[in-house]
Amino acid sequence: MKTVVQRVLCSSVYVQNQKTAEIDKGLLVLVGVAQEDRAEDAEYLANKIAGLRIFADPPGKMNLSVSEIRGAVLAVPQFTLLGDCRKGRRPDFTRAAAPEKGMVLYEHFCQSLETLGLPVKKGSFQEHMHVSLVNDGPVTILLDSKKQNTELTSDY
Repeated sequence: MKTVVQRVLCSSVYVQNQKTAEIDKGLLVLVGVAQEDRAEDAEYLANKIAGLRIFADPPGKMNLSVSEIRGAVLAVPQFTLLGDCRKGRRPDFTRAAAPEKGMVLYEHFCQSLETLGLPVKKGSFQEHMHVSLVNDGPVTILLDSKKQNTELTSDY
């Protein structure tokens, strides 16, 4: 499972010119699910994202998580994160999960964030969306559940 995490001042999703989700300060998370992903991948990324210290504390150091600033998460499914562009010019999406599996793991990811106490708004699965955001910083973090480093024990 891959995510693109963006610190935002606000973000929203439109489907067919109708606003379907919106948050103020928090995180816009684009979520891509691969064929080999499992519930553990969704839970790992939810825990990682909930604890990311990428918001400024009073001295201005990135030291606070989204929950500490009372922010929200806008999670947007995006299978194109699994696009492989190493050959040719057209992305190959064969690594992306089938829609049924992708939806189940995307929903599990969102539920995992909610279980951690975060307010979560959602994009629309298998819909053409317009996503708007005001990236704060800009701060953009790429996370991949297959690139976990279990040897690191430090919290910083």
